[in-house]
Amino acid sequence: MLTRVLTAVALALLPSTTALAHPHLFVAVDVTVIYEGDRPTGVQVAWIYDDYFSLLLTTDLGIDLDGDMVLTRAEETILAEAVTTWPADFGGDLEVVQNGAPVTLGPPRDHRMSFDAGIVREVHVRPLMDAADAPLRLRVYDPFYYIAYHLNGPVRITGREDCTVQITAPDLNTAYSKVEELLYGRAAADVGPDEEFPEVGAEFAEIIDVTCAS
Repeated sequence: MLTRVLTAVALALLPSTTALAHPHLFVAVDVTVIYEGDRPTGVQVAWIYDDYFSLLLTTDLGIDLDGDMVLTRAEETILAEAVTTWPADFGGDLEVVQNGAPVTLGPPRDHRMSFDAGIVREVHVRPLMDAADAPLRLRVYDPFYYIAYHLNGPVRITGREDCTVQITAPDLNTAYSKVEELLYGRAAADVGPDEEFPEVGAEFAEIIDVTCAS
């Protein structure tokens, strides 16, 4: 989905005035933490593209050209291949931390795409390879902040009923100060599309803390 390939598509199609600002794309996120017994075993992530980027993507792929928001079977195949095929260097824009250390994430499974009312939705599960029975901290973000993710609704828990979820919103003043610091005082809007943007996406990410009864 939100790979460098698709980001490049969006940047190529965006008006030049818009292409100067970060972020370029806006994506809503549904998160479900999956437990088996006491141990978290996976995180299901659903990315819901905004209507503008969904339109850019289908247009670039040459599908739904009649604009009726209904895909043929062949068009669905084209979109699914574009959305669910990740480059080898794409990490999936998900971070899971436990006891202060990153949890190893497995390759995506149950990877699927839907197209409804002109909106592209991608769903996949990232296995947690070495997680233990301990609190989790999750963040969904693009390190380079081309994409702005925001939670679409409550974080869900499956497999346990004794867990609580706390969401911490980003401190945007601190985040933008960090951007200017790394850009030596330049505003984010002054960075051109061909320039390297600092890895500040984590500063703009919501923090999801999951704690279960011991």
